[in-house]
Formats: sequence, C-alpha cells, structure tokens
Amino acid sequence: MKIGIACYPTHGGSGVLATELGISLAKRGHEIHFISYSLPFRLNEFHENIFFHEVDVSAYPLFKYPPYALSLATRLANVVIERDLDIIHAHYAVPHAVSGYLARKMLGNKSHFKIITTLHGTDVTLVGADPTFQPIVKFSIEESDGVTAVSNYLKRKTIEEFEIEHDIRVIYNFVDTSRFDRSKTCCERHHYAEDHEKILIHVSNFRPVKRVSDVVRIFDRIHKKIPSKLVLVGEGPERIFIRQLAKELKLLDSIHFLCQQEYVENLYAYADLLLLPSEQESFGLAALEAMSCGVPVIGTQTGGLPEVVVHGETGFLAPIGEIGSMTRMALRVLTDDGLRTRLGENAKLRARKNFDMDLIVSQYERFYEEISVR
Repeated sequence: MKIGIACYPTHGGSGVLATELGISLAKRGHEIHFISYSLPFRLNEFHENIFFHEVDVSAYPLFKYPPYALSLATRLANVVIERDLDIIHAHYAVPHAVSGYLARKMLGNKSHFKIITTLHGTDVTLVGADPTFQPIVKFSIEESDGVTAVSNYLKRKTIEEFEIEHDIRVIYNFVDTSRFDRSKTCCERHHYAEDHEKILIHVSNFRPVKRVSDVVRIFDRIHKKIPSKLVLVGEGPERIFIRQLAKELKLLDSIHFLCQQEYVENLYAYADLLLLPSEQESFGLAALEAMSCGVPVIGTQTGGLPEVVVHGETGFLAPIGEIGSMTRMALRVLTDDGLRTRLGENAKLRARKNFDMDLIVSQYERFYEEISVR
C-alpha cells in the first residue's frame, strides 16, 4: 500500500509511534510518506520505501499566526496526487485529521484515498476538552474512514466527551522489544551511580500533568533511606521549576538532568525502577519501554496506565498524588532484590507478549486493509 503519515515530528508518544510504525511498515514492503513541518526525530537514518515531504508554512503579515492546518492540507493533497496514496494516517485529530478532510474535499473525484485517525490522548483530554476546539475534533473523528485509540480508556473517554457513534478500534502502542533490551546497552552505569547505589529514572515532556515534582519528592524520601540516584530525562515547561525544587531539597548532586534522548533504551538498561506519577496517561509509552528493558514501574491508577502496568505483577500503582504510598512501594522494590527481579522479568514478558512491535503493526495492517475495501 501507499500510506501517508501526518504527525508531529517532535519527541512524544504520538511522534514515536507514528515514526516507528512507518519504519516497520516500510520494512514490510509498503511505501511510506511522512508529511510534516520537519523530519520526525526518529527518522534520522535512510530507510527504503520511506519518503519525507516538508510542509512549508509561509508567514504573511496579514496572518497573526501561520495557518499550518491549511498549509498541511495543501501539501497532503499534492502528495496524494503525485504519489497516488491509498491512505492518509493522521496522528492526532487536530490538525492532521482536519487537514486530511480538507485535502479530500479539495481533490474531489481525483482521488479516493481513505483517512485513518489515531487518537493519542491530549487531542481528546486537552485539546478536545477546550470548547473552542471540541466541535472540530468531533467533526474530524466522525469524518474519518477509520479511527483508532491507543487504549480502552481513551476509547471510552472519546465516546463520553464527544458522544461519538463512529466505531473506534483500540490498537495499543507498541515497543521494539529487540531494541529495548537490557542486554544490548552501550552505556556505562558508573557514569551515573556507584555500584552500591540504586538508580531511579523518569522520562517525560515535563508538563504539569506528568507531576515531575512528585518524582523529586518521592526520590527525596527514598534518598534519605537508601543510597540512590535519580535520572530525569526530558525537556518541557516544568524543567526550571523542577531544578529549583531539587536545589531547595539539596538534591542537585544526586539528580542527573538529561535532555531528550533518542536512544533512551540505553538509560533504561541500568535503571532499577521507573517513576511515573502522572495525572494523565492515555497509555504510558515510557512505562512500556521501561518494562521491555525489565524495569519495574511505580505509577498511578490513571487513564490507560493500568492497561500497561499490572499492579503487583510488573510494578505497583497508587492513587494520583499519593507520594507516601508510592515511596513505600518504591522502597519495597529497591530493597528486595528477589521482588525487583521477579517484577522485571514479568514486565519484560508482558511487553513481548502483548505489545511487541510486530504484533501491533500487523493489527494496523489488517485495519488498513479493512478500511481500504469499504
């Protein structure tokens, strides 16, 4: 098939999924066309059957803000005609599904491509909750030929928020378990901690909903009990505040602040525990990637995270904001080598059995075929 993928090229769950999906589909012989304003961050190597089409956004004095959705629609229409695409796979309802709809209307009878929209979370829980955008999000979902959601939680949330009657197929996020494998690390653990110290890790975009301050406060309590280090991976609006909090708690010497990492599996490989105390998680890709590396997870009972992390089997979950409970759970894991090993092995097995890339990409292939013949 000839498939166009419209996505955000930046770090984040939707960008990771879209890029890895495209790469995997290309390896299976499909022709993949990425359409975005810059090259997706994980698309930094040459791949056969993959093409990139940049969206040019012109800044006219008349426009206060560049009209990206319109520029994207025009580019999508051009690529559909030039490459005879069968499908546009839009990752996020706004603006990608909306632009796909506009492209289809622009082309009329010149093309009969299908639009598949994947909902990732914030397009429903954040953008869709805004009254300004709610009608257009609902419209783009209903006008798509096929819709997927990355968790059962997100499917239910979408139906509730928008009163959607359109069928929504749940296709989970996935992980390349051959890549996210603790045995294949190229990092040296001693750069981050002494042999007797435990390493905790947190990976996110440092937005308020990730509650990174909870990560630091949990670590503060753990650090007072056992020798330990914390590795914080990511960038975002909360980063300066988190650094100030660490300074106030006198933890700067025990926390490694790292920027976005393309090969985060190298960091998971030496971690003893992942902390993910989020307020919202439509799926929890960081948890899945850590689990694939055999790292137990301490997280929250929110969103789609319980569909990934099995409480008591691959980690532990607590109510949002329950720092004390999460601290006790974390200390239990960190001080019991047998428990930590068992949770890690269970986590790795669950990732491979339920979320392996080949398994999930095959589900997308079947969905493409199903939608194409409608």
